[in-house]
Amino acid sequence: MTLDPHKLLQREFPSIEHRYSERDTILYALGVGVGMDPLERDALRFVFERELRVLPSMAAVLASPGFWVREPDTGIDWVRVLHGEQDMEFHRPLPCAGTVRAQTRVTAVVDKGPGKGALIVSERAGHDAATGERLFTVRQTTFALADGGCGNAGRVTAAAAPALPERAPDATCDLRTLPQAALIYRLSGDTNPLHADPDVAAAAGFPRPILHGLCTLGVAGHAILKTLCGYDPARLRSLRVRFTAPVFPGETLRTELWRDAGGVSFRARVLERDALVLDHGHAGLAG
Repeated sequence: MTLDPHKLLQREFPSIEHRYSERDTILYALGVGVGMDPLERDALRFVFERELRVLPSMAAVLASPGFWVREPDTGIDWVRVLHGEQDMEFHRPLPCAGTVRAQTRVTAVVDKGPGKGALIVSERAGHDAATGERLFTVRQTTFALADGGCGNAGRVTAAAAPALPERAPDATCDLRTLPQAALIYRLSGDTNPLHADPDVAAAAGFPRPILHGLCTLGVAGHAILKTLCGYDPARLRSLRVRFTAPVFPGETLRTELWRDAGGVSFRARVLERDALVLDHGHAGLAG
């Protein structure tokens, strides 16, 4: 079966109810490296049950459909797919525990041409199952490297990724990832063995397991909360970024920040290798 873009837009995804606890909230924060400084009291609120707060980026793992591109009915060559971009809107702070209901849909397929791959854009809106309030909207762009020439369908509604300013960043934040970061983060739902099994990583061409891209995004979100939001999750309204290279657990991420009228533009690089791993990032801030 080959990828049929119109069929993919009509694909029905199951409605998912994801019940999570305060323990899950803390585990997610630990997975993205919060709490490494035991005296940083504001950060402690995300990993200690007293006055617990939720990292906005946890929306990425709530009521997720999982690795659905692997299903035979999609026609996607799932072995050759990459996570290209992530765009998240946070409509209100997440409860520390509760049940989220969400349903995924494919909104666009953008054909780059034969031999050039295709972009598959999906969207997931998360609602509080108890109140019906909309909590977040997550849009993900998957790059299907082997599916170019399939044709276009749907329409991309998200704005193009912004160009970063050419001046020096207004602020930077260095955060080290734990050597076991991927092993902790996978407990929040992404159990792809690429992030845990050295043999699988080697087969994919990596010298050792790599960090989840969404974990890298979580680290950058932590940097923004710490540097510009006073660790107030209500001030972070959106996150958008392009993934450009993998991170190995234990490496240090430097998030570079440029303030602008709508919030902050950002990118992140690994200091040990001077490798750019997140680019064309933007965060919407309140206040």
